[in-house]
Amino acid sequence: MSDAAPTAAVLLIGNEVLSGRTKDKNLGFIADYLAALGIDLLEARVVADDEAAIVEAVNALRARYTYVFTTGGIGPTHDDITADCIAKAFGVGISHHPEAVNILETFFKEIGREANEARMRMARVPHGATLIINPVSKAPGFRMENVFVMAGVPKVMNAMMDEIAPALSRGAPVLSRTIRFEGGEGDVAKPLKEVQDAYPMLSLGSYPFEGAGGFATNLVIRGRDEAALMAATEAVKAAAETLFKAGKARGWSEA
Repeated sequence: MSDAAPTAAVLLIGNEVLSGRTKDKNLGFIADYLAALGIDLLEARVVADDEAAIVEAVNALRARYTYVFTTGGIGPTHDDITADCIAKAFGVGISHHPEAVNILETFFKEIGREANEARMRMARVPHGATLIINPVSKAPGFRMENVFVMAGVPKVMNAMMDEIAPALSRGAPVLSRTIRFEGGEGDVAKPLKEVQDAYPMLSLGSYPFEGAGGFATNLVIRGRDEAALMAATEAVKAAAETLFKAGKARGWSEA
């Protein structure tokens, strides 16, 4: 949304997401989190548990954006290959991180579980990476330059984002206003474009849905310039009111 703001991409990793077995909850959370920090999320990808696909995606995204956030594939099973893929993407080795080993051995001892080979796979970290503390289930994520590697379990990932946040560069928060237009998206398209053309520093979007009274659309105005945002909101309201008076809408309201 702004060339001056940090940019980001999200990489969701896992066959279970692509198969539909796991319904992703992470992308929306990360998007909201970054917007509050003034970081523009500009791309999201989903890839399978496939080494070539993960390596290609990580290298492409880390070269293009300020930050890359990955979720999934850092557990104890054979298909948890994200850490190895990050190491390959950066051209470094991977081994058990002493601090991660200590964290996991202590945790498993406390809960009476064996620190077996599978569980200790979660202590393997690419050389040069720093740990992301996991206050929920202890198995850490890690940061490799501008790439943050996190768990796929939403509760764990959410906690990891809280750990990451203090280290992130920030821009001005993105502000947002929403007008609920009770009418056809095609009727409001022209005036909405006119407002967008008048305020190029903002982002205007139309998101249709079917409400109780028929088709409707949420008109969303987003940006960092508060004065422009308020002026554009008033212009959208005026357009909605004009369409209502012309009988092309059932009404409108500010959400």
